[in-house]
Amino acid sequence: MKSHTKVAVIGGGVVGCSVLYHLTKAGWKDVVLLERDQLTSGSTWHAAGGFHTLNGDPNVAKLQGYTIGLYDELERISGQSCGLHRSGGLLLADTSERMEWLKMAHGRARYLGLETSLLTPAEAKQLLPLIEEKYFVGAMLDAADGNLDPYGTTHAYAKSARIGGAEIYLQTRVTALARRRDGTWDVATTAGTINAEHVVNAGGLWAREVGRMVGLELPVLAMEHMYLVTDDMPEVIEYNRARGRELPHAIDFKAEIYMRQEHGGMVLGTYEKACVPWQPHTTPWDFGSELLPPDLDRITPSLELGFKHFPAMEHAGIKRVINGPFTFSPDGNPLVGPVQGLPGFWCACAVMAGFSQGGGVGLALSQWMVNGDPGFDVWAMDVARYGEWATRRYTNEKVRENYSRRFSIRFPNEELPAARPQQTTSLYDALLAEGAVMGDSWGLETPLWFAPRGVEPRDVVSFHRSNDFQHVKAECHGVREAVGVTEIANFAKYEISGPGAEGFLSRLMTNRMPRAGRLVLTPMLNPRGKLIGDFTIACAGPERFLMWGSSQAQIYHMRWFESQLPADGSVGLRRFDLDLVGLSIAGPRSRELLAQLTDEDVSGAALKFMDHRAMDIANVPAMVNRVSYTGDLGYEIWVRPEYLRRLYAEIRGAGRPLGLKLFGMRALLSLRLEKNFPTWYRELRPIYGPFEAGLERFVDLGKPDFIGREAALREKASGGALRRVSFAVDAADADVLGDEPIWQGDKVIGWVTSGGYGHWVERSLAQGDVPAGRAGETAKRAFQIEILGDRRAATILPVPLFDPAGERMRTG
Repeated sequence: MKSHTKVAVIGGGVVGCSVLYHLTKAGWKDVVLLERDQLTSGSTWHAAGGFHTLNGDPNVAKLQGYTIGLYDELERISGQSCGLHRSGGLLLADTSERMEWLKMAHGRARYLGLETSLLTPAEAKQLLPLIEEKYFVGAMLDAADGNLDPYGTTHAYAKSARIGGAEIYLQTRVTALARRRDGTWDVATTAGTINAEHVVNAGGLWAREVGRMVGLELPVLAMEHMYLVTDDMPEVIEYNRARGRELPHAIDFKAEIYMRQEHGGMVLGTYEKACVPWQPHTTPWDFGSELLPPDLDRITPSLELGFKHFPAMEHAGIKRVINGPFTFSPDGNPLVGPVQGLPGFWCACAVMAGFSQGGGVGLALSQWMVNGDPGFDVWAMDVARYGEWATRRYTNEKVRENYSRRFSIRFPNEELPAARPQQTTSLYDALLAEGAVMGDSWGLETPLWFAPRGVEPRDVVSFHRSNDFQHVKAECHGVREAVGVTEIANFAKYEISGPGAEGFLSRLMTNRMPRAGRLVLTPMLNPRGKLIGDFTIACAGPERFLMWGSSQAQIYHMRWFESQLPADGSVGLRRFDLDLVGLSIAGPRSRELLAQLTDEDVSGAALKFMDHRAMDIANVPAMVNRVSYTGDLGYEIWVRPEYLRRLYAEIRGAGRPLGLKLFGMRALLSLRLEKNFPTWYRELRPIYGPFEAGLERFVDLGKPDFIGREAALREKASGGALRRVSFAVDAADADVLGDEPIWQGDKVIGWVTSGGYGHWVERSLAQGDVPAGRAGETAKRAFQIEILGDRRAATILPVPLFDPAGERMRTG
């Protein structure tokens, strides 16, 4: 074994081999893979081998499409067959709700360029005669689905990597990792130590153990997963003879099973409700190419339902039963990318669908390592999407929930209960007593809406407007007509201090930094000029700035901030998390309410729009920002957590005569839509530039230097390819959710980023991206947006429907 390498990839499953191949393809030849046993040992070798494009996140779906298209390339390069069977796949819906979900998936596929089609039960039965069609209401065909040989595909990656210059060391278990002062890593193995500039954790079943070598507890857990292989079936053999092709794959959501052809029989696998974690604490290093004892009793309910839906399966003999462990993250998506605080340490693990996602993971990670950016929006896979609250027991509960719901619908207004409440503020019980329906916001319980007295505080889950609609409307009207209060602990909060603080922030952000006592809004770009952040920044004093952003992106942003810190120690960086909490009051009477809580002058002349002040509010020390995401006159009041209950009680008491209304996150998001305000992760993502996103007024190109400036100059000169626009939609009883296709005539020309109902303006609203040249086409009903399979007329709004001049929020 050599003594030094640029990259050491740990783990010889399909993901590790994909990363290795893609690194060589990106130009890094001095790369090695370290495998404790043989390639595919662990979970790769016993995988069912299916692949598909379907994913709840469209960006992950695109990477899955890349993976599936990659296999022909691997076969050409390596000469190794992947054993490809491109048979297509059917997703079978047994209820109208599941059919609506398939219509949404079909709509997303339109703008992703994926080949899908909706079918009746009779049409589905023509493709898969095993179906008992009376149990289904419809189906979707995905032409890209298929299956492959796990062993052959992994070796095709490995051979292609070797051809590209990589080396692979088998029977070489990593035993320890240590970081040198120069930032490189000593990788101790059973065959000696190799020094690496970068380490990739593609450990699969052992990803936790590799993470622990560097003090990291990754949110990953292995689950037992069973599938069975039948004897040859006459129905299958006859279909092959008559049609000259294999049966398509099938997913039966109701029975929680997937099926595909295997020789003359079928493979049938389940994601059963009675699921079982495997080795929840530590994975033994000596576990290899072995299986777990089958437990057919556990999957009997799924099998019995499957036999009703596919009668021929009931009479098929079982050739063998496979029970093996696969790893999952709490939300089922991979953990990919660099780890905050560990430069040079990368993750490529928890990839439960390795033959659908492994190629995309390898591509994104290799580009990230070589170019400093993945080249795609990989937020749904980023290891940074989890915080410290994702402990081992939390992970265990959420993974079991996710596994058991693998084939269940997640409704847009559905909050899943496992491992909750994990984090709460001191107002949690008080808000529940007020009828709060809580949601999970980056592990924190956050009020979504408030049920009035006598109304049950729960969501009736649906793709349509539901039982919260009238109550969210009342909350919005409470804000617009008088004053509302909402908790805002779920923002990210940071302090940047020291003699280099202003220069540090000025280099990171596109806008100029504020004067003392003032706020600015500013995007943050990567070197490619794409959006990676959106912040409110206050100058709180000499060499001290406070900053607010998206809570979900806290680790993501801290990783970036730390990578950009000057080496001279002139900048201090602190993440407050729940050490700073707060309440926001908003509405035309919010100044009147604030004045009753403080001795300070809070008139429009003394506390102007975009001012920041430290003052006593309700007898507690606070920081006040005169800004509101509602687009109305409003104030954010930030305090230490020990003061939050007192602040809340005083606001409630003083606000009662003013008509104070509690409002939750759903009302806030409705109010921001009426102002056409964007939001992180939906409108503001690393696939958009600031001019495309409509943030040009927050980009100061007169600044001599900020990250992404040259790319921003080019985007301004070209106008950008896309433009964010707001639509009024002629919706029925369902509003857009995000990721719906935007039509003009008979062509899909864009996609929705987010939307909902504007309760004050009484219009269904959407934001989305269209080609820049079409953003000015404001004729009525010039576009259509596909909602649950139904194209609804849509009109671009050139200005916000609420307070287009911004007079309310700037009121003097």
